[in-house]
Amino acid sequence: MRIWNRELVHISYDSGIPLIGTVAFGLIDRGTNIIQIRPTSICPLSCCFCSTDAGPCSRRRICEYLVDLEYLVEYFRQLVFWKGAKNIEAHIDTVGDPLTYPYLVDLVQEISEIEGVDVISLQTHGAVLRESLIYELEDAGLSRINLSIDALDPVKAKRLSGTEWYDIERIKELAELIVDTKIDLLIAPVWVPRLNDDEIPRIIEFALKIGAGKRWPPLGIQKYEAHKHGRKPKGIRPMSWKEFYRRLRELEKKYCVKLILRPEDFGIHKRRKLPVPFKLGERVLVEVKTLGWLKGEKLGVARNRAITIIDANSIPIGVEVKVEIIRIKDNIIIARPVV
Repeated sequence: MRIWNRELVHISYDSGIPLIGTVAFGLIDRGTNIIQIRPTSICPLSCCFCSTDAGPCSRRRICEYLVDLEYLVEYFRQLVFWKGAKNIEAHIDTVGDPLTYPYLVDLVQEISEIEGVDVISLQTHGAVLRESLIYELEDAGLSRINLSIDALDPVKAKRLSGTEWYDIERIKELAELIVDTKIDLLIAPVWVPRLNDDEIPRIIEFALKIGAGKRWPPLGIQKYEAHKHGRKPKGIRPMSWKEFYRRLRELEKKYCVKLILRPEDFGIHKRRKLPVPFKLGERVLVEVKTLGWLKGEKLGVARNRAITIIDANSIPIGVEVKVEIIRIKDNIIIARPVV
């Protein structure tokens, strides 16, 4: 199967591909009580600042992934047990948009029944959100939606999303609906200098007006960063962190709302972390399983980890190849072939 002229790879028990090791799908453990769940890599938008070059207009992606529901839930259950089975937040995010996952409600329902999971949160731009899905997610046990609204002006919203059919008025209506449910709402714009400077105050006013943030902060403003494999709007340079925090402090004072957030605002704390079964520079024999996420990549497996192999155009699928491990942080494993 293909999507936007890219391969769509299903990750299941039978694939033999572990759900830890890559940013594109599966689970990510960064040593806290939060477990990131990435059930899909697909996104309907092509945001001009996207850090992962997602959506129909991607120039770097050659593959998208969709993870089998039961495989994902069982892997997650084991990781919750490893981390102590208490005060766990399951954060459903992706290198795309979680709303494209066809089994999203079932995923929320099943992880809500796992002992030790106290919070289930979801990150989305809301482009394909609908009223019935909000109510289904509420019934399934979703705790919070982090809704990325980057502009309230319809023209700017379309430009930032890179999508002509993106309807910010509709998303505003859905945001107001969310606050009337048991699901908490956090509005999370990306601040892109020169493109939405004047929109950030308007977004703050909107969040406060509709009553976002019943249990957690109402806003989580993110700083635009120019990522290596992401999109970079022409002529736009990221703010320095110093400038970003200075502006946030000014807005905090103006609107009397907390905008500089800390881990404790969300109950985030350090927790036992999965060990990394590799060392930097180590040479390992890897079985090549399928296409990688980006051009020039393949996806391999060794020691119960998915491994992204770069510079792998000439490597066929189904062979074993010796690689050198060049990244191991947070169990996200990247390697290059040994020449």
